[in-house]
Amino acid sequence: MGARSYAVERLIDAPAHTVWRLLTDAGSYDDWNDAVLSIEGPIEVGRKIKVVSVLDPKRTFTLKVNQMTAPSASTPGIMIWSDGMPLGLFTGVRTYTVRSVGDGSCHFSMVEVFSGPMAGLITKAIPDMTDSFDQFADGLAVAAER
Repeated sequence: MGARSYAVERLIDAPAHTVWRLLTDAGSYDDWNDAVLSIEGPIEVGRKIKVVSVLDPKRTFTLKVNQMTAPSASTPGIMIWSDGMPLGLFTGVRTYTVRSVGDGSCHFSMVEVFSGPMAGLITKAIPDMTDSFDQFADGLAVAAER
């Protein structure tokens, strides 16, 4: 009911742990991530971070880091951030996945899903995030492959 989602994926010619290190280090975002203007707070499970995106530079999103499982040779790294309204009226969940493909490279994906009874109304005010997702993934790949 009004759900909307965005997704991007890339094959990155760098080890999964290199990509994971970039994704989980808020201090490095300025170096590689042109889709994010600022990020405050440590990216740690249970903590809240404040993110300002190029899509809406006048708004600060406060997101909770719900899950962080670092990648290993046999399991993907998964990180989940979320935000929303009480009672599940509107929820945004962003999931990052980093999976080793065994040749020293990895597969990266980022998916954001907006859902809840008010999603149809609220997502009308959210700009198309496709270009921003591509910009994020491209910046991550360039930084990891350096």
